[in-house]
Amino acid sequence: MIQINQLNFGYPKQDILFKQLDLRINNGSITGLLGKNGAGKSTLLKLMSGLLAPKGGVIEISSYTPHHRLPVFLEDIFLVPEELFFPASASIKNYIKLLAPLYPKFDHAKADRIIKEFELDTNKQLEKMSYGQKKKFIIAFALATQAKILLLDEPSNGLDIPSKLLFKKVVAGEINDDQIVLISTHQVKDVENLIDKVLIVDGGKIILNKDTFSLGNSYEVKLSSQAEEHDYLYKEVAPGGHKILSKTEHGSGDIDLEILFNAVINGVTLS
Repeated sequence: MIQINQLNFGYPKQDILFKQLDLRINNGSITGLLGKNGAGKSTLLKLMSGLLAPKGGVIEISSYTPHHRLPVFLEDIFLVPEELFFPASASIKNYIKLLAPLYPKFDHAKADRIIKEFELDTNKQLEKMSYGQKKKFIIAFALATQAKILLLDEPSNGLDIPSKLLFKKVVAGEINDDQIVLISTHQVKDVENLIDKVLIVDGGKIILNKDTFSLGNSYEVKLSSQAEEHDYLYKEVAPGGHKILSKTEHGSGDIDLEILFNAVINGVTLS
């Protein structure tokens, strides 16, 4: 479980980024962390992983304080950063050989299976791979660690359209019921139909924390050529008219996350 209470954090000589932020994420979820550029999504993941220490408040993950960086904590959490760095001349095979022992639950069969699905050459040097290939490998490695907490920062960046679809399939199929997967992204469409909870951060606080199914039951997005004739919460121009977000009692369970995100960022309050 991830528990954050009254978190305060800011970088030196910059405005405070988080102001008394509260957050709780239970085991067994794939959560999307959404926000505008500069909202602090990457910083929040670094705070959770212990790479940064809060200026105030408490972060507790699986009963540990992340910035203490205890080995028993580090072996059960994995952060996939947006910027990737690998040992010089290391191949996929060598990387796994060197670093897999740091994760007691590492599943080599799972790693092999996902690497094969991503069509990666285990003998090729990582530094000679494209950014997208590197990203696919580190996602495969992260899933194979079977760490209880997986933090993925912009994991779909650098992936082509077929690889983005495969990414969603692999993540959905390889997660255990007791894991937490937190995906930070501004590419909202890339996590649609994958996440079961959505967090939106803005202005130093979590402004939305809901499960996607309940949102899909309570709200709907429709395309209308006559938006002014509808009772709507939010609208934006789209080919053929407007996409409108409305309250409903007969939702399908699915929701257009991009429209929902834009609505919330623009001040719409969802109950």
